[in-house]
Amino acid sequence: MTVTAGIDSSRPVGTLINVFTVPPERQRELLALLAHATETTVKHQPGLLCANFHASRDGQRVINYAQRETEDHYWAMRADPEAQVHMDEAATIATDVQPRFFTVASHHPGP
Repeated sequence: MTVTAGIDSSRPVGTLINVFTVPPERQRELLALLAHATETTVKHQPGLLCANFHASRDGQRVINYAQRETEDHYWAMRADPEAQVHMDEAATIATDVQPRFFTVASHHPGP
């Protein structure tokens, strides 16, 4: 099976890594909400390149790794009332939400 990743350090994109802390019994609920929000609202906003959700094996974290053409595209999406409904709901499931923007400093594909 061939697996590829869309990480590229040569493109100046807005890379969001958002760490949600969640009670283990609600991890699946948060993942479902984030996937639904992405499919119905977020991916229809300008600038989205990719959105990925990762579930920690201990059930206590959900990581959202997303890239947009620019960081401004993210802030425009967050200002959209429809998207805000989903983000507010996610904040009621998670006990802590820590979104941060990063620059892809280097990229090392496998062999």
